[in-house]
This record gives sequence, C-alpha cells and structure tokens, in this order.
Amino acid sequence: MTTTPTKEGSAGVQARRVLVLNSGSSSVKYQLLDMNDRSRLAIGLVERIGEESSRLLHTPLTGGDTETRERTGRIADHAAALKAAAEELAADGLGLDSPELAAIGHRVVHGGLRFTEPTVVTDEVLTEIERLVPVAPLHNPANITGIRTAQALRPDLPQVAVFDTAFHTTMPEHVARYAIDVETADAHRIRRYGFHGTSHAYVSRKAAELLGRSPEEVNVIVLHLGNGASASAVAAGRCVETSMGLTPLEGLVMGTRSGDIDPAVTFHLKRVAGMSTDEIDVLLNKKSGLVGLCGDNDMREIRRRIDDGDERAALAFDIYVHRLKKYIGAYSAVLGRVDAVVFTAGVGENSAPVREAAIAGLEELGLVLDAGLNAVRSGEPRLISPNYARVAVAVVPTDEELEIADQTFALVGQAESTGQPVPVGQVDN
Repeated sequence: MTTTPTKEGSAGVQARRVLVLNSGSSSVKYQLLDMNDRSRLAIGLVERIGEESSRLLHTPLTGGDTETRERTGRIADHAAALKAAAEELAADGLGLDSPELAAIGHRVVHGGLRFTEPTVVTDEVLTEIERLVPVAPLHNPANITGIRTAQALRPDLPQVAVFDTAFHTTMPEHVARYAIDVETADAHRIRRYGFHGTSHAYVSRKAAELLGRSPEEVNVIVLHLGNGASASAVAAGRCVETSMGLTPLEGLVMGTRSGDIDPAVTFHLKRVAGMSTDEIDVLLNKKSGLVGLCGDNDMREIRRRIDDGDERAALAFDIYVHRLKKYIGAYSAVLGRVDAVVFTAGVGENSAPVREAAIAGLEELGLVLDAGLNAVRSGEPRLISPNYARVAVAVVPTDEELEIADQTFALVGQAESTGQPVPVGQVDN
C-alpha cells in the first residue's frame, strides 16, 4: 500500500475537487464538485450497463456549453461505464487525470456496525464491505465494483466510502434489535440498520438551519419519499429511530416495495401458493408497494388517475398516506417533543397532495399546513406551515451527492491538517 498527500497535485495545483460515484447494479451516477464553493462542475448517468441499449447522459455545468450530451450503444460493464464517463469529463477539461482532483467519494449502501463514519478504502475496508454482501446482495456488490474500477483508473487517489447506514448507527440497542433469539440474530447479523442515512443526515441538519437553530437543539422527523421511502426520528442531531431495517424493505409503502408486512405472509405464500423464496423476494421488493396496488409507481400518474375517478389509484394513495401518518405519530411518541416534520426526495419535495394528506388531521400533534405555501414549487428549503403552528412543517430538497462530497473532502482535509498522508492503494482482483 502507498500513501500520498492530497493538499497539492503533481503539478503543484491545490487539489479541491471531488468526484462522487453512485454505482448501482446496472447504472453509475456521477458528479464532479469543486469544494472551493461546493459547486457542481459536471453531472452524469450511465444506465442499462451490459445491455445493447446502454446510454450515457453527461451534462457539463461550467463554460458556455451546458447542454446534455448523449451516448448510446452497449457499454459492457462498470469499468467501461466509468471509462466512458471519464472521457466525457476529459472533453470538458475535467479529466480524472487532473491534479485538481483530491479524492473520489463512493456511496456504499451497507456498512454494518463497523463503519459509523466516512472511511478511506483500504484492502481491509473493502474486505469488510464484501463480508456484508449477504445482508445487502442487491447493493454492495455494485458499490464494490465501482470502487475497484475507480482504483484502477486512479490508484494514486484516496477512495472514500460514505455509508448509507452510518447515520443510523446511533440508534439505541433496544431500537436496533429485533425480538428474536439473540444468538441466532448475532450469528447472522440480523438487526435494524436503516438506509438513506446520507439523505437523513443532510436534511435533518438543513432543517435545523431553516429553523435558525443548531442541530443539537432540535428534534426532527424526516420523511424521505422517493421510489424508495424511509422515515427517521432525529434527536439533537442523532438518529434514534428509522423505518428501514435489516434491508430497505421494512417501513413505509414504497414504489415497488411493500414496507411493513406480517412476516407470516411469506410462510403462507410458500405453503399455500407454492412460491419459492426467490419468487417471494421479487414479489415484496419489485411487485408490491404502489406498483402492486395500482400498477403505477409514479405519484404524478397516480394523482392523475385519482382525478379521473380511478378507485385502485385512490386506494393505493390512501394506503401510502396511512402508513406515513402512522410513522409520524409513532415518531412523535419516540421523540417526545417534535420541532419539525420535514419532507424530502422526489415525492416529498414535489407532491403537494401527499404532504397535505399526510399532515391532515394531525392538529392535536401541533401539525398544520398553509395551503398556499404547500402549493409553491421551489428548489429551496422552505416552511409550509403557518407561523402559529406548534410544529414546523418543511420541505428540504435532499442532496446526497453534496453530502458525500462534503464528508469525503472533510476526511481528506482532516488527514492533511494533522500532517498524516491519506492511505491509498490498489486492491488485488
């Protein structure tokens, strides 16, 4: 293993750029940020990796030409995807060989109990991420592939893993434990880990700023509502409860996931319907939620169908909102005092009807919406409750990529400030 300082690049240029990579099973999202002002220099997406219909979308955000460029045709694997992205960045003068690049930050879904903060990837760290594959079989393998590919392209740069589970490791043991045999649970790492932690950390902190207070002074319920959806209870800046569990299946109704369900349903489907474990897995993760209820997982389309009198869409919406209300009520009890309920992610930021329905009837909890404020569309953090409301209701756009970049750069900078070189190295394949 080698080490390198990150304060200056090889040409004496101060390295203050961070590339953020989010590697999925068949896609790679990337953003290049300048940490001088935390601005984005370029964003991109490579999707349908391994298919004939692979596509790369790249948007430079500096200079005169900021139009999205598109590349189509088969991109064989993640290595080819990242190399293609690197070519697009180089075409804008932002190549990965730039001495201004300080580090590459990676979203890693599952960090277990060991990784409670951003971590520079070493051989040992990557081995531990691999050991967690059984509890994150859909996500960690793709994250590992992204890390290995980035290491091959820039073996001299620190690679930093930022874990979705890290923010939730502050949950008390009585919250994180399932009520099953302790020895069995420990042997197989069965406990509640939670996910979307990078978003919950960012949004809860921004909510405190919106209220003009420090995170340590407020208790916040965060509702991250996208195709995947999760809730968290954050007390004084620390997560004390979250809706997702061992996997991202537990909790709220989602686009294609069922959320909370009686575990005996799985036994029933196996015994009575003759379904295999894999078939039940697909049913609950990919054919349930809003898709299973009404055939759509786009909230805009569901609302259009409701307006046209579609009863299945209306029922799906009601089930979705009912689950939200349950979690708002439960987390109000967990926190004792709630200063704000905050909506974020695609649905949370953009669907006024969801926000209205989720808060309706909760006046006794101090929750009230201002209809006019709720109807406003904006990309800025904002309050949507009236001034007299006991509990603030807010919309805070999430920014997981910026949070990953901030955490990555802070870790690299911390090593610099102590005079310690940041470990880097190539993991053997």
